[in-house]
Amino acid sequence: MRSQTLLRSLLLVVVILLVSAHASRTMGQSTIFNVPSSDVQAPRKVYLEADFITHFASYKDGGYQTYGPRVVVGLPGNTEVGVNAFYTRASPGEPVEIQPNFKWQFYNNEKNGVALAAGVLLTIPATRRHEGKTTGMLYVVGSKTFPGNHGPRLTFGGYRLAGPFEPGSDRTGVIAAYEQPVTAKFSFVTDWFSGKNDIGYVTAGAGITLSPKQNIYAGYSFGNEGRGNNSLGVYYGYSF
Repeated sequence: MRSQTLLRSLLLVVVILLVSAHASRTMGQSTIFNVPSSDVQAPRKVYLEADFITHFASYKDGGYQTYGPRVVVGLPGNTEVGVNAFYTRASPGEPVEIQPNFKWQFYNNEKNGVALAAGVLLTIPATRRHEGKTTGMLYVVGSKTFPGNHGPRLTFGGYRLAGPFEPGSDRTGVIAAYEQPVTAKFSFVTDWFSGKNDIGYVTAGAGITLSPKQNIYAGYSFGNEGRGNNSLGVYYGYSF
């Protein structure tokens, strides 16, 4: 019953955002590493990403490998809708998770390099449903891109979690990210979710533009709490 109430509430937020959405345009991927960016896909454009995340340890010591695709589709009104699907190989096994998501970029001033966006993401167990839990995240982010061929972009915002979490988990927190182009094809990237919860990580790594339509990111994540709570992630993206 609690999960159904959460789902109805978050779907209502999506409907409100859809009704309220209005014009502007930019292109980009839905996330930086883990945190949402202020970018949205242009209408009728599709971004497809393949993710691999691993914790280097034996299964009995908490090691795992997570595999999954992300799909993001641009919609009119400077909005995008997407879905992520993740399978985790671990011991004990983990549910396959589906993550429908929606984002609205409600402000974009290219001259000043400023953009603002808000969104919602649901996490729904598709298998082993008696072990999983339906949760949601609402967020608002803003970014500032500095001028120049190698001008960095700063992203800052906040999030709110809804649904059942472990006792003592933080429900609200800060979102922050820094992207620094080094060359036309290579960038240093770091992002952070504050808080002691399932998403509380800082990630640092690099992004490489393989072609106008292809990119690859690799980064290492450190948990905000818990010794050894870390992982390596590799993300390949293609736009069409």
